[in-house]
Amino acid sequence: MPERNHLLVVCSPKSLVLLVVLSPELLLLGTSLQLQDNAYEGLLVAIHPRVTEDQDLIPKITGMITEASSYLFNATKRRVYFGHVKILIPDTWKTHNYSQPKWENYEKANIIIADWYRKHRDDPYTLQYRGCGEEGQYIHFTPNFLLNDNLTAIYGSRGRVFVHEWAHLRWGVFDEYNNEKPFYMAGHNQVKVTRCSSDLTGIFVCEKNTCTQENCIIHNLFKEGCMFIHNNTQNATASIMYMQSLSSVVEFCNSSTHNQEAPNLQNQMCSLRSTWDVIMDSVDLRKSIPLDAAALPPPPTFSLLQTGDRIICLVLDVSGKMAEADRLLRLHQAAEFYLLQVVEIHTYVGIVSFSSKGLVRTLPRQIKNPRDRKQLSSTLPTTVIAGVGANICSGLRTGLQVIESLHGNAFGSVIILATSGGDGDISNCLSTMINSGSTIHTIALGPFVAENLEELSILTGGLKFFASDKSSSNGLIDAFSRISSGTGDIFRQPVQLDSAGEIIDIHQHFNRTVTIDEGLGNDTVFLVTWETHGPPDIVLQDPSGKKYFTEDFNTNPELKSSYLWIPETAKTGHWTCLLNNTHSSPQALKVSVSSRASDDVVPPVTVTAHVDKDETHFPHPVIIYADVKQGFYPILQANVIAVIEPEIGEPVRLELFDDGAGADIIKNDGIYSRYFFSFTVNGRYSLKVHVHQESHIRRLSKSIPRSHAIYVPGYIVNGNIQMNAPKKSTGDGDIQVQKWGFNRTTSGGSFSVLDVPTGPHLDLFPPCRIINLEAIRKEEEIILSWTASGEDFDQGQAASYEIRISKNLQKITDDFKNAILVNSSKMIPQPAGSRETFVFTPALLTKEQQQQLDGEMGEADKIYLAIRALDETSLQGQVSNIVQAALFIPGIAPSVPAREFLILKGVLTAVGLIMTLCLMIFVAHCTFSRKKKSRKKDNRTKLL
Repeated sequence: MPERNHLLVVCSPKSLVLLVVLSPELLLLGTSLQLQDNAYEGLLVAIHPRVTEDQDLIPKITGMITEASSYLFNATKRRVYFGHVKILIPDTWKTHNYSQPKWENYEKANIIIADWYRKHRDDPYTLQYRGCGEEGQYIHFTPNFLLNDNLTAIYGSRGRVFVHEWAHLRWGVFDEYNNEKPFYMAGHNQVKVTRCSSDLTGIFVCEKNTCTQENCIIHNLFKEGCMFIHNNTQNATASIMYMQSLSSVVEFCNSSTHNQEAPNLQNQMCSLRSTWDVIMDSVDLRKSIPLDAAALPPPPTFSLLQTGDRIICLVLDVSGKMAEADRLLRLHQAAEFYLLQVVEIHTYVGIVSFSSKGLVRTLPRQIKNPRDRKQLSSTLPTTVIAGVGANICSGLRTGLQVIESLHGNAFGSVIILATSGGDGDISNCLSTMINSGSTIHTIALGPFVAENLEELSILTGGLKFFASDKSSSNGLIDAFSRISSGTGDIFRQPVQLDSAGEIIDIHQHFNRTVTIDEGLGNDTVFLVTWETHGPPDIVLQDPSGKKYFTEDFNTNPELKSSYLWIPETAKTGHWTCLLNNTHSSPQALKVSVSSRASDDVVPPVTVTAHVDKDETHFPHPVIIYADVKQGFYPILQANVIAVIEPEIGEPVRLELFDDGAGADIIKNDGIYSRYFFSFTVNGRYSLKVHVHQESHIRRLSKSIPRSHAIYVPGYIVNGNIQMNAPKKSTGDGDIQVQKWGFNRTTSGGSFSVLDVPTGPHLDLFPPCRIINLEAIRKEEEIILSWTASGEDFDQGQAASYEIRISKNLQKITDDFKNAILVNSSKMIPQPAGSRETFVFTPALLTKEQQQQLDGEMGEADKIYLAIRALDETSLQGQVSNIVQAALFIPGIAPSVPAREFLILKGVLTAVGLIMTLCLMIFVAHCTFSRKKKSRKKDNRTKLL
């Protein structure tokens, strides 16, 4: 899914100066979700354009959110509820008397309503891939989940499910169940259920029959088919993040009800803190005072919006600075590629150029056919106005006039602003642009653009890009290729397959191999650009061996570009493009490839990339994310490379990982990430991501994203087991392997870095936090395992580890450095990303440490453990997630296998005793019989 824009992020002091001139009401126009006076205002729900029109869907959505508002209000102790909600109707539905949206579109929605493709599944979930307390991306419901009332028996009422997912999305808490580890051993080796709270009651069921907890264990392993079924009627009131479907559950687990033993994601990600503690630490609840007991929140209000005509205006700088580094030429190449290939059919496009004032080059023209595209591209500016500066506000106002000429307002329109300078104060027109209802995407060309240019994007919900002056950079084409219609319909949008450039010596070759994979092939275009006079020799070969040469391309010598549109559907497989520099000097040669979906059912693989913040200050890193999916299914085992390019200097390549370590908090969710901190200069940095996967690799994850409502297998009702229908297998095996691999390239926008030192500096980058520490008790040993961090965040190799233990959770949480240090001096850290293992035994503690541990306040049968990494300069990483483990205490009740042995021993002893008793009785009987016979013989003798 595309990146969600968090429009409240304004980091720099200059931003703050800019914003003080704006009223709160004005700021609200350009931003998304806000909490005002205990009410969430501006929640956006969007229906995907491929969802079949069903008028019953709207009341189901409003009913769900209305119920959720009341449930949320009570769950947060009368603190927050939902106010005004916007529902965005797709343009594929019939038009009614709906309102016109301003900046709202599908890609900015907090809640999306969309089908999974191919396989039918309805699990509600939240896309959440940041840390504890960090916001998620969006909540996903399927139409069937909203329309099928039978699913409420499985998930609970929709309003309750909504609150469960809302806590993921807004407050960054995690699930308190664990489908992979539904049971665990704790305390005196008891079998316990992974749940919160522990007061929830139920019974163990083995193969649909009641059984004891011991029946669920076979040689210390949990038996397949064993489950815990909850009573339908409970007294426990927590927790919403475990099983909101129970009628008694009306609150989140707090410090008194939280189950710290449970091996769930909440404990792992939030260091054993309860969900309510995390929620109370959020900005929302810190600033929300509970309403009076007599006050009741009003029900939510709803407005229905539907997109109309798509209107785009290109606002292009032609001031004197655009003559430097061939900026206007490269802008013309990119804008033409956008008009010919990227912008969707039926879109209205207008063009404005500006220097000291704006100039209308063409009023909005609707694209109906290739002729319209060529006509629009012919009006692009080709000359620079020398000696004149760029008045950005003048260009923007002219762009608004062009847009408003069509329907009288600019609601729902898009402005693409590309500039290399900026004379005058942008704040002079900022309020006008926010009020206009237009979304502004900004492209900064070169290193001398106005520093506050990006505020136009941030405050109107647009994207922001930076294109360097390097001749081999394709930054402008990448930026235009990234700008989509915002509808979410990837079937109607082009997919960028490749984008690369190099400076090639005389008579040397630039060779690229691009894979056109299954599902693509329509409107496939190869674009070649060069730096000097005359095109290079071009040889393009398709998978069947057919070759296309320079003369087959449409060449524009003045624009220094050639493109080839592949008729019909391009062949699936590997295409090779060979460019030979025939010029008399080295020159930059560049190639870009894009294609559209050829399959109307199976969506193509998509990649979206972004960083976690708009601006950072050295030495604080940014986190780079790349979301690789097919539809909503995560793509696994891909090779993902980020290219980060500063304003001045060489680009940096960085491999991203989906391994659940370092910056990547969840393994195998299709989100590839990494810390980036190799800052060389102050200023803007651009992000670009290349994704590649070889053929014949299993690449689609069968699982749904981690943060989702639990599928309840059944309940105990009046003492009887009532099972729900078993969860359907998705049968994804038939889509795991494809004949060809794939290539994708995408722009991740730009970010800014401040306070970078100009000369050599001390090492200021510590190892990253370990987030996946695990502890397993095995007899007298506690086996710790985790993923190695690096010397600098998640790169390199740490120098040592610091492992500490305590019986007191508060001690290890708040005073880690004074907890008991475990001797791990013999352990040599492995390179970042490696799997580490350490075995802790009581023998590693000194006598004094053992006495200290024995004297600590806490539970006698458990300890808490945590770890952090140190580098060669003794810089310390953050303390890891905290784990707990049971201590070995002699004399405590035996384990389940030992108990089974004792039962067998007891049975054998009893049998032995019975046999001994029988033998004794038999011997006694025989002795008595012999004596009796002896007496009878004596009596006969006497008679004789």
